[in-house]
Amino acid sequence: MEVFKKLKEFYWPYKKYFFTSMIFLLFVTGITVVYPMILQITIDEVVLKSNYDWIPYLALGFIAAMALKGVATFIQQYTGDMFGITSVYRLRNVLYEKLQFLPFKYYDNAKTGDLMSRLTADVEAFRFFLSFGFTELIRFFLLISISFSVMMYYSVSLTFVTLMTLPFLAIVVYKFDKAVHPAFRGIRKSFGKLNTNVQENISGINTVKSLSREGHQITKFNSSNGNYKENYIFTANIWAKYFPLMELLGNISVVVLLAYGGYLVMNGSIRPGELVAFYSLVWYIIWPIMNLGFTINLFSQSKASGERLLEILEVDEEIKDKENPINVDRFEGEVEFKNVTLKYTDEDEPALKDINFHVKPGSVIGLIGGTGSGKTSIPQLMTRFYQPVEGSVKIDGKDVKDYSLQALRQNVGFVLQESFLFSSTIAANISYGRPEVTMDEVIEAAKRAQAHEFIMELPDGYQTVLGERGLGLSGGQKQRISIARAICTDPSILILDDATSAVDMQTEFDIQKELKEVMQNRTSFIIAHRISSLKHADEIFVLENGRIVERGNHEMLLRNNGPYQRIYEIQYKDQQQILHEQMG
Repeated sequence: MEVFKKLKEFYWPYKKYFFTSMIFLLFVTGITVVYPMILQITIDEVVLKSNYDWIPYLALGFIAAMALKGVATFIQQYTGDMFGITSVYRLRNVLYEKLQFLPFKYYDNAKTGDLMSRLTADVEAFRFFLSFGFTELIRFFLLISISFSVMMYYSVSLTFVTLMTLPFLAIVVYKFDKAVHPAFRGIRKSFGKLNTNVQENISGINTVKSLSREGHQITKFNSSNGNYKENYIFTANIWAKYFPLMELLGNISVVVLLAYGGYLVMNGSIRPGELVAFYSLVWYIIWPIMNLGFTINLFSQSKASGERLLEILEVDEEIKDKENPINVDRFEGEVEFKNVTLKYTDEDEPALKDINFHVKPGSVIGLIGGTGSGKTSIPQLMTRFYQPVEGSVKIDGKDVKDYSLQALRQNVGFVLQESFLFSSTIAANISYGRPEVTMDEVIEAAKRAQAHEFIMELPDGYQTVLGERGLGLSGGQKQRISIARAICTDPSILILDDATSAVDMQTEFDIQKELKEVMQNRTSFIIAHRISSLKHADEIFVLENGRIVERGNHEMLLRNNGPYQRIYEIQYKDQQQILHEQMG
């Protein structure tokens, strides 16, 4: 029950639906138990005593009870569903909101399919228990309590003899719950992995087909699907093992009832109608106990799902606003790193080691280095996507921790190497960071990113709806729209992370011409593998193994005969050879 205590804040505000449902459930249960009593009166007072004049009144009473039960059942079920639906509506919103604010570190290890499974299947399992399972548990206790009271009224000795198997049944039910809960948690986990497998395959279908790995993906899916099947079979085995035993214990009670109850009728201790009513009442106890396995099944599923939901809700938001953060409309653009060291996990080697630099407002800084050198990590610290384990990062003389995350990230514009576009119109994608901009501003940003021309060639121009992740556009086109989106936000600090890697040399040259104008009066960081993308920078940082090993402008670094000069020679070797042959 610890899970339900922790999730109480999501369903307890809607307790009015719950209590209304419980009031009508009590009414429905009471009417249900009246049926055997009407049957007892019919046999003992009407049939055996030939009081046939009572029949119309009993029939009308029975019809009235049925009608009342129907109305009460409708209200009980409706309010029960409202309790579950409204509770998980808020829960799902909070979960989604939580995912928006979790740090990059969380998503480094999280699986998309698994998260989707938690927000859909696990939330739905929790809802079903709130709407139906909770009611069934309480119906179980109400029906047993009322039926037991009526049985005691008819015969104390017959009641205790008939229900002598209940302690054994309780033990079986307890063991069933202990066995089935971890089994259902295994089902939820395997379902999350299955979802992840499907999501990754669909997202990477181009890679799968280009490498002819369809067979491998099918085998991988079969393995995940097989694991899901095995978990379900394991759970089915538990069910098959315990349910017949519960049914056996219930039927033993019926046999005892018929034997001992028949004896009591013969010696006049109880009347025949009371034995018949007793038989119906016993089933009002036996059936709930036999169905208790199903209810425990629901409870176990919801508990397992609730634990998976809590795993998201209880993740520590390491990166969040401090109390009374600074909100600014615009930065000057001064950036300072002082003794900064970054580690993505405690076990990893540092991604950045002892980084120190000071950048004046309006400067253009180039970052170059091999894969894993740490060049992308530097701007990620400026926006607090990650936090350094040592040192400080300052913008305009204040630690980035002092700013609100919204102010910080609205003032730092990113153009990433992998351009993500939403399934929306091109205009909506460009204006995503500033939805309030005019269409003229959208078009101007697209022109500067060299995207306007190809956009106008599309069937609906800027109103063209893109497929998932920009499906239908080339890599270069997606990258140019991504650049236009960054330009449209008018950031104080602009980060270009290999922003022109997917375009041809001519388009790169044209974009760089426009970006020079865009970068005026704003601090810019250009991350690139190609020297041609950053040789115009005011200062270039060369990184190796998380350290700045060389810094200076293009001409200065070429004279140093260091790492930068070696990169230059590799990239321009062919061009120099062709030029030499032409001159020779």
